[in-house]
Amino acid sequence: MPSAEINGITIGYEDKGPQGTGPALVLVHGHPFDRSMWRHQIDRFSATHRVVAPDLRGYGATTVVPGTTPLSVFADDLAALLDHLGVEEFVLGGLSMGGQIVMECYRLFPDRIRGLVLADTFPAAETEEGRAGRYATAERLVREGMRGYADEVLDRMVAPYNTHAAPHVHRMMRDTAPEGAAAALRGRAERPDYRALLTTVSVPALVVVGRDDAFTPVADAEAMHAALPHSTLVVVERAAHMPNLERPEEFDAALATFLDSLVRPS
Repeated sequence: MPSAEINGITIGYEDKGPQGTGPALVLVHGHPFDRSMWRHQIDRFSATHRVVAPDLRGYGATTVVPGTTPLSVFADDLAALLDHLGVEEFVLGGLSMGGQIVMECYRLFPDRIRGLVLADTFPAAETEEGRAGRYATAERLVREGMRGYADEVLDRMVAPYNTHAAPHVHRMMRDTAPEGAAAALRGRAERPDYRALLTTVSVPALVVVGRDDAFTPVADAEAMHAALPHSTLVVVERAAHMPNLERPEEFDAALATFLDSLVRPS
C-alpha cells in the first residue's frame, strides 16, 4: 500500500484506476474506520475512474496524533495529499464523519470539487449534550480501548440482518487506535454548523442514507437534500449506517448514476 509524508505525518492511501479521464473520485471514511470501508467502491469504480481513498489522520495506516483533530486538519491533510498525487479536481464523497469532512473541504477549497457525495451524515453543529458525550467517549476509548465500544455500537453501524457486513465493520472499529479515534471525537465535538454552507453549494450533490440508520436518520438526509440547490436523494432499503458495505450493489448503482450525470457532453 502506498504512503506519503504529508503535513508532518505518514498518510496511507489507495490510488487506483485510470488517470486523466476526468475528475478523480475521492472517498473519505467515517469514524472509527479506515479506507477499507470503501473496498467495494474502490473495486467497482477504479475500472472507470481514478479512485483515491486515504486513511485519515489517526486511523488505519496513517500516523496517530493524540489530542484533538479538528475537521479542518483532516481537510488540510486531504488537500495536501491530493496535491502530492497531482489530483487537481475531484468528486468528493464521505460517510458519517467523512461526510462532515467533505463539507469542511467544500468550505475551504470549493473550486477543486466537481461533485459531492454525502452518505449517512448531517451538517448541524454539535449540541451541548452531544459535545459532552463525545468528550466522554473519547476519554473512555483512551482508558479502555476500542473493543467494548465496537461491541456496543455494531448493531447500530450495521443492521442486525446484514450479517455479511458485520465482521469487517467490527474489525475496523476494534483495530482503530484509541488515541486517534479520541482525537477525532474531540474535534467533531467542536465542529461548525454547515447548514448555511449547503445552501451555497454550486456543484451537483448525491445524498445517500440507509433506511434504518439510527445515527443519521432519513429525516437528516431529507433536510440536506432540501438545502442543497442541485441534489439527488437516495434511500437504501434494508441498510443502517453503512449502506456502502451493507448493500453495496444498491449504493454503487446510485453512485454510478450520479457520476455518469457529471460527464459533460463532448
